[in-house]
Amino acid sequence: VSQCHFINSTQKMTFVQRYIYNREQLVMFVSDVGYYVGFTPYGEGWASDWNSNPATLAYARSVVDMVCPYNYD
Repeated sequence: VSQCHFINSTQKMTFVQRYIYNREQLVMFVSDVGYYVGFTPYGEGWASDWNSNPATLAYARSVVDMVCPYNYD
């Protein structure tokens, strides 16, 4: 599930991406935090792998500027 949260129009945007399986949240990325957080042992493994890859983190951090402004309306 991906969401954009807007505060004060498009001046403050936050991108939130959640990985959910069987109604359980495994991993979450919040652009304000800037890294993946795991909520289960399996999700912690994914988060650790993704956080150790600079290209993956750079892409995830840039999504807020690529996706959210176009979805404001």
